[in-house]
Amino acid sequence: MVKHHVTTTVNGDAVEFLCETHQTLLEVLRDELRLTGTKEGCGTGDCGACSVTLDGRLVCSCLVPGVEAQGKSIQTIEGMAVGENLHVLQRKFLEHAALQCGICTPGILIAARSLLERNPDPSEEEVRYGLAGNLCRCTGYHKIVDAVLDAAREMRRG
Repeated sequence: MVKHHVTTTVNGDAVEFLCETHQTLLEVLRDELRLTGTKEGCGTGDCGACSVTLDGRLVCSCLVPGVEAQGKSIQTIEGMAVGENLHVLQRKFLEHAALQCGICTPGILIAARSLLERNPDPSEEEVRYGLAGNLCRCTGYHKIVDAVLDAAREMRRG
């Protein structure tokens, strides 16, 4: 099988990897780069568990060929916290108990961060719409929405 040499940036760090044409970005992140925070839920782009940003655009990494990462910037859940300091969204998810099993949580956090970068003052409806591509089988969504709204308020305060 032919392997492609890919040079990219992941969470601000320059990385290189080899991948086969059929490998998804999700497979590359987990299997080649050992970044296992991004989860596979469905493998068809329907659940959002594998959400990452690719050049600032929210994508389901299970649908993106790994070779498409060439020259691009990828942000994963591993890049949200800075050292021991959790991102405000991560703190608010803990404070609001907005998680249970954790399979969907990384993707929801990435989607929420993407939403708040585009819209720092979303309404409840806008949060629900912004997270509509992320399915949670355990919690329901009330605590998740509350956590995102609370994080947005704190982020706006500075």
